[in-house]
Amino acid sequence: MGNASSMLTQYDIEDVQEQCNHLFTQQEIVSLYERFCQLDRNSKGFIYADEFLSVPEFAMNPLSQRLLKMVDGLNFKDFVAFLSTFSAKASMQQKIELIFKVYDSDCNGKVMFDGIIEVLRDLTGSFISDKQREEVLNQVLHEAGYTRDSLLLLDDFIQILDHPGMKMEVEVPID
Repeated sequence: MGNASSMLTQYDIEDVQEQCNHLFTQQEIVSLYERFCQLDRNSKGFIYADEFLSVPEFAMNPLSQRLLKMVDGLNFKDFVAFLSTFSAKASMQQKIELIFKVYDSDCNGKVMFDGIIEVLRDLTGSFISDKQREEVLNQVLHEAGYTRDSLLLLDDFIQILDHPGMKMEVEVPID
């Protein structure tokens, strides 16, 4: 499984479906496999950062450089697991865990104020000033009981972001 010359078996499909907590139907997994094979230009069973950049929506994403660190060298199962986070059926915790990984650029399990500001700068560009970003972040942290000096762990992110009514929806085109 994983290169263009191989085919998915029913067992493979069910295995991938199990790994992604049934967030994709069997037909969606087949479509994702076809897309994976298109991206895997060398038919090695892995997708590398440069191949992800061939997807215009990915390349245009202001966080693409951060996301590339997370997707470089994915096999098909990991590819589906990564995309499952963007499913409307994914849990809020799954989505927050991905967001945390985006902010945790050095993969040490901690996020600092400056790291959050950096991501916000990537997201907002010149639309708002550094001062405005800092004011907004200070306010959000203050309301959640943290300060700009706090080291945030995944549990802290969950506490800050996991509120009833909070929506994090991104559509992943399957076809």
